[in-house]
This record gives sequence, structure tokens and C-alpha cells, in this order.
Amino acid sequence: MAPEPAPGRTMVPLVPALVMLGLVAGAHGDSKPVFIRVPEDQTGLSGGVASFVCQATGEPKPRITWMKKGKKVSSQRFEVIEFDDGAGSVLRIQPLRVQRDEAIYECTATNSLGEINTSAKLSVLEEEQLPPGFPSIDMGPQLKVVEKARTATMLCAAGGNPDPEISWFKDFLPVDPATSNGRIKQLRSGALQIESSEESDQGKYECVATNSAGTRYSAPANLYVRGPAAWAQSLMGIWSLLSTLVCV
Repeated sequence: MAPEPAPGRTMVPLVPALVMLGLVAGAHGDSKPVFIRVPEDQTGLSGGVASFVCQATGEPKPRITWMKKGKKVSSQRFEVIEFDDGAGSVLRIQPLRVQRDEAIYECTATNSLGEINTSAKLSVLEEEQLPPGFPSIDMGPQLKVVEKARTATMLCAAGGNPDPEISWFKDFLPVDPATSNGRIKQLRSGALQIESSEESDQGKYECVATNSAGTRYSAPANLYVRGPAAWAQSLMGIWSLLSTLVCV
């Protein structure tokens, strides 16, 4: 004879309860892809650079793929650089070619629960075709060696009409000062200031000037972060080079 439930309590059948818990857990654990950053239309300069950024979130983590005219991108001038956390990638095209690279580029984010797509258009102009106000890089970043824990400043100044917005790339990935807990800041001048420099800050930096007329990239410049001993060796090397030039 089955026991009667205690007064004031309701017995829930075990199997349906477990199924319901599983559904709730699944609902909280898995999710379809959602874009958190999408590529933007660009107008670039022949011989220059274009970068399309695409990031998505979801569970399982979405896989990002890039397509051009319905086919997966494939060229020696095309490079896909993944973010360290796997949340997205950058499609970098260099050097740009007129007509050959002009197209709609599609980013697709896929996981086991679904697929989403977004796209951006790339236009490429020759130097003589540039419209008035196309961005110019008046001063780009330069090679810099900084002692670990010191502040490094990578300079950038740009012109154009309207005034271009300046952004930064490090090792072909966009720099996001918001993720640095205030350690990395972009100054009003456009320069990138890196406080309490770490070895992870070492890399190749580019500044990018963008306005409604187009986008222009600076030449890349390396930042080296050295410990005290290596810093002293670097100074000795620079002093030796200067001495040689003076003697000549």
C-alpha cells in the first residue's frame, strides 16, 4: 500500500520533474548565435587595407565564416584573424585592388542551434579618384621600445572632412580600451596611451582614420616591451648606433 503524502505537501512525479529540470537547464545553457559586432561598409584606397570585424555570442560558441559572392574567401591577399577568445574574427584584405576586391562580404555565425548572417560592402578607389575630404594620416605611429610597467604612447594624427574618427589595430585585431580596466586609453589627439605596459602589449600597431568619404590605414609600427636588463641593452644598442653615425 503506497504511503499517503504528508498534510500540506504535494508529491511531484519524479520523471516529469527531471524532464522539466533538463529543459530549464538546456534553455539556460544553450543559445542561438547573436551578433555583438557586425562589419561596416568601407571605401578603401587601392594598395591600402580593409578590415571587416565580425563578432557573435551564443552557446555553443558560434563559428564565424566569411563569404564573397557566395564562396568562402580564398586569396593570398585575404587573411582571417581570430580573436583570442574565439568570439569572432577579422577579415583583412591587403593590398586592395580596384574592381577585383569590390564586392559584398558576408559574415556567418553558426552553432548547433542556428545560423545568422550579415554583410558589408567594400568599394576601392584609385588615388586620383579620391573624393574631397578623404582621410589622410598626417602622423602615424613609430617604432617604440618601452620598459615594462612604464607608459607607452603610440602617436597618430589624421586629417579629412569631416574630421575622421581614429581607431587602432594591434596585430590586425581591433584595440578595445574598454576591456583594459582603464590601463589603455585613446587620447583626444587620437594617440593610444598604454599605462603599466606589459609584455602582452608588445606587437604591431596601426591607426585607422575613417570618415564618410573613406578609410585610410597608417603604416604599421612595432611596440617592444622590455624588462630592465633588456631595456639597458636596447639603450646601449641605440647609443652604439648613434656613435657610429657621428663618427661617419
